Amino acid sequence: MERKSAAGSIRNKERSKKKFLDAVGKILKTKGYAGLKVNDIASTAGVDKKMIYTYFGGMDGLIDEYIRSQDYWIKVTDDKIDKIIPNINDGGKEFIEEMLLSQFEYVYKNKEAQKLLLWSISEPRKSLRKLIDTQEENGEHIFENIFEPHFLEKSEDFRAVMAIMVSGLYYLNIFASVNGSIFCGLDMNSTEGRERIKRAISFLVEQSYDNLHKIDEKSKS
Repeated sequence: MERKSAAGSIRNKERSKKKFLDAVGKILKTKGYAGLKVNDIASTAGVDKKMIYTYFGGMDGLIDEYIRSQDYWIKVTDDKIDKIIPNINDGGKEFIEEMLLSQFEYVYKNKEAQKLLLWSISEPRKSLRKLIDTQEENGEHIFENIFEPHFLEKSEDFRAVMAIMVSGLYYLNIFASVNGSIFCGLDMNSTEGRERIKRAISFLVEQSYDNLHKIDEKSKS
């Protein structure tokens, strides 16, 4: 009986935590980050607000966990990368192309992720700073173990290309969701427009691998 009771308590706890996390997402989508108040979150979740402190240690802990659950790049953990590295023989070309294409679609379909991106550039917050720091740590692990061995002296140039591509894909999705859909004459909410962006992603990755690597080889000769 005690075992069943303990298992039931754990399930109840996980259900309640999920309700709080879902409530944060719902409020973020409908009211924005300004609407994230303890009472509103508890009311939306249908759970006593005291449990926010019991399960998460307070609002900061709740927001921290919510942010971690929504970010695309933070899901690319070191463990996953370490399993991928031994099987990479193209300098990470296929890997980064797939990652960029997946990120483009993930942000487009996830309104909560869009709100988080807007939030991250709208106000300073410890939770968001921690998210950005974790993203950078994961990104650094990827660069050091996959891209730097391939691009060598040109790895900094490849970092610059990736910075433009990642931020550009974020912006296109947010723009399409918030202020309209036409950008440079392409409809970011249409299948045709998005397919063109995807082809551009593949093209830019291809060009980066072809040209940066060739430049590096010339500099050594």
